[in-house]
Order: sequence, then structure tokens, then C-alpha cells
Amino acid sequence: MFELPELNIGGLKAKYPIIQGGMAIRISGSKLAGAVAREGGIGVIAGIAMSPKELEKEIKEAREKSEGKGLLGINVLYAVSNFAELIKTGMKAGIDLVLQGAGFSRDIYDWGRKFNVPIVPIVSSASLAKLAQKLGAAAVVVEGFEAGGHLGTDRPMLDILPEVVKAVKIPVIAAGGILHGQDIYRVLKMGAQGVQMGTRFAASKESGAPDNYKQLYLEAKPEDSILINSPVGLPGRGIRNFLTERLFAGEKIKINKCTKCMKKCSQTFCIREALENAQEGRIKEGIIFAGKRVAEIKDILSVKEIFDNLKKEFSEACRQNLAVESILP
Repeated sequence: MFELPELNIGGLKAKYPIIQGGMAIRISGSKLAGAVAREGGIGVIAGIAMSPKELEKEIKEAREKSEGKGLLGINVLYAVSNFAELIKTGMKAGIDLVLQGAGFSRDIYDWGRKFNVPIVPIVSSASLAKLAQKLGAAAVVVEGFEAGGHLGTDRPMLDILPEVVKAVKIPVIAAGGILHGQDIYRVLKMGAQGVQMGTRFAASKESGAPDNYKQLYLEAKPEDSILINSPVGLPGRGIRNFLTERLFAGEKIKINKCTKCMKKCSQTFCIREALENAQEGRIKEGIIFAGKRVAEIKDILSVKEIFDNLKKEFSEACRQNLAVESILP
């Protein structure tokens, strides 16, 4: 009665309604995705900045690390130049489902039908959710402005969620500002079937982030959560640091080598290089994406410990709210 429910998407069943966000570059790779799947959630590999062969390798390794448990997905931003190639590579490699954000693809649904892979787009409005359902989406992730990384809205998730739940009949996944079991309880009560969590898993032992990257999560204050103008044409939420201060000052950051990795780019700076710098520990020259509530994270836990806490917190939230409801007139 007080346990996290299952999550059903396109005929697939996850033991727990928790999708780990796809975080680039190489923050959510095979080690993290495999660990999440092993605990009964949906582990997600971020395919950005990977070659098709690298993505195939990551999927194979994640399967091994999952020990045959849970589900695995990939997340590829529509904004990247090799979007179609990476998506089809993941599908051919036998990925369970595909998540897609930073733009909207219509072709992806035909590819999903061809390879029998459920498509789950990340949306920020009821109108986009309805369009996705019409095109054949198995579910939608509703992401608000609290999320880390590239954003498609300036509205809170809790404002958008009820509009989307009312507009579609497919499963709705809440994303942005989800850290604790109490948050999961709240959005499930609002009609969501599951949650997507990025920041909490970025601050895990299995995350691909280096130690000094994770340390910034632990040291962050609420006011350190900031928005930058990403060269891909979307705002991005991260943690204030030396590079973001240069950007706020109007500096144009030198691009050492442009590989035309994005379909569109303002070239104010290289987002790929900034994310790679962060992942490789060059924090001053990097962009450290994180959600708005990053300051609430006080420890680096294993994925198992995170799941254990979420299950305990969700159960307690159920009991507390049942007790309150029992004494209401």
C-alpha cells in the first residue's frame, strides 16, 4: 500500500516509476544507467558527443552492469547534428526506449515503429504533449524550468503537469525539481505516472562526473543556480562558476575547434567543449549543469542508497498523508 508503484510505458514495465535523466557529456553513461536499471528504475545513457560505435559500446556495458534487471534508454538532443544516426544506432542495438528533448522530431516516431522501440519526448506544454500523443509517443516527460541542462520553458513543472495530465491519455512523467520521495508522492497524486530525476543521480557514486564536479553540488547555495544562454538557442540551468561569470559579463569565449556538432549554434562559446571540460575536471572552464534545488544535496550516495531513501521517503509521505486525510471532515 505504501510502496512505489510500477511504471508501464509502451508495453514495458519498470519496477519503480523512476527514470534517471540523460545527462551529457558522459555524466550518465553505462555505469550510472546500469546501476539505475539494476535497482528497478529506467537507466538512461546520454548519447551526445558519442560516435555510433561508442554508443553501442555504452549500451552493451550498461546491459552487463544492469545484471538483466530494469530497463535502459538513450537520450539524444534533437539539436545535435548526428541526431538521426545516434537514435537509429541505439534502436538497432536493442535499447528499450528512447527519450528526446531540445527540439521536436516527427521522424523519430516512424523509426520507433520500424524498430519497435517506444518514443518518449520531453515536452513543456500541453499542446506539444497532444501532438506527441497523436504522432505515437508511448509517454511524455513534462519538464519545468527547475530542471538542470537545456530548458524549453520558463514555467514551473507543477504548473504545467496538470495541464498535460488533462490533455493526454498516455503516461505522463514529471521532471524538474524532483529530489525526494515526498516529491514523487506529490506528482503521482497530481496524476503523473512517474518521475525523471537528473541532479540527484549526477551526485551519485556511479555518475560519470569527476569528484571536483560533484563537490560543487555539495557546496552550492540556492543563489548559485543560474540560467545561461546556450549557443544552441535554449536557456540552460547550471551552477555559477568562473565561466558563467565571463558569459554574464558579455565575453565571447574563444572556440578552439568547431566540429559543427549542433544543427544551429550562435558560437558565443562551444557548449560541447564547456561540458567536456567539466566532465574532465576542468571546472573553471566548464559548464556544470544542475537543477534549481541542487543546494539541497548534501551527500554523494550510491544509486542503491538513493533508491533506498526514495522508497523510504515515499512510504513515509503515504503514511503521513493518509493520517491527515483520515481526520479531515
